[in-house]
Amino acid sequence: MNGGAEVVARVTISGHPGSGTSTLVNGLCNSMDWQKLNGGQIFRDMAKERGLTLEEFGQYCMDDESIDQELDELLSNTMQSDSSPEIVESRLAGWWAYKNNLPCPRVWIDVSEQVRAERVVNREGGSVDDRLTQIQERMDYDGMRYNRYYGIDINSQEPYTCIIESDNLDQDEVLNLVLQHLGDYT
Repeated sequence: MNGGAEVVARVTISGHPGSGTSTLVNGLCNSMDWQKLNGGQIFRDMAKERGLTLEEFGQYCMDDESIDQELDELLSNTMQSDSSPEIVESRLAGWWAYKNNLPCPRVWIDVSEQVRAERVVNREGGSVDDRLTQIQERMDYDGMRYNRYYGIDINSQEPYTCIIESDNLDQDEVLNLVLQHLGDYT
């Protein structure tokens, strides 16, 4: 319970771009008939609305921190509301649940940069080397933003109740591990 209200968010799913969080969340939604909120999709939609690439929008957010803070506040508030979807997915969702003492499982999907680059190439095209460079630059950039805004080390495993190293796992194996964790958590 949080402030007397039932916390509806049942799980947070987090991981770096290309880690498979969206695939996992879709699997959970199908398995559990749950609803989701995807912070990354909200970020992508905000970039598209402004006619910017993700990298350009990230720079824009660095110059105007109110946008990131608006998105993060939306996620944090939604997770604590009675109308929260069961799954909240974003790189910081686990941190917001942890910092707000929400009693829900917090899952981190850990994947090497190389595998993430290969997944992005399969999904969006390009070369692995170029995608690897983009991933490394984005991780550095986003890590700097999270640290500056909130004092969060995005690579810290502190807030997570379940960390899945999924380089050598397929999507069904990851889904089954998370379902098992959800069963163990209750």
